[in-house]
Amino acid sequence: MLGLTSRRVSQLAHDGIIENKGRNKYRLTDCVQSYVEYIRSLGIDRADDDEERRKAEVRLKRARARYQELETAELEGKMHRSEDVEAITTDLIYSWRGALLALPGRLAVDVACIDNPAEVEEVIRREIYSMMNYLAQYEYDPERYAGRIKERRKKDYTGIQIDE
Repeated sequence: MLGLTSRRVSQLAHDGIIENKGRNKYRLTDCVQSYVEYIRSLGIDRADDDEERRKAEVRLKRARARYQELETAELEGKMHRSEDVEAITTDLIYSWRGALLALPGRLAVDVACIDNPAEVEEVIRREIYSMMNYLAQYEYDPERYAGRIKERRKKDYTGIQIDE
């Protein structure tokens, strides 16, 4: 009647889904109603599972699309990763730090022979303005960011550097 094997019917009886009235004896109408109710409950659960699966797939597709948008923006130079900005900014700061640390050595020779404090002050001021002018001349270099992207793309998914 139900299109099930006898083993499956026994399993349903064991699971309490249909009622066994004795050894391999079942009340047909009760079993059919119980089995139909069981199948309906599975259908509802499966529908809920399917809905959750669809929602998860939509979220995953949106996340992948967003990732692709961000990667495209990065490759086009419209967006930079924070670690790239940090690295390039750090390079600039270390460069500036090196210039500041070299300042006393450069100025020592220039001001050693000057007896007038006003002239010493002027030499120091000129050097500081020169350094500040250098800093003000700093410009965004898209090639530096492109180089960092290229280096990152040379690495495979395990993080091992690949030689070209």
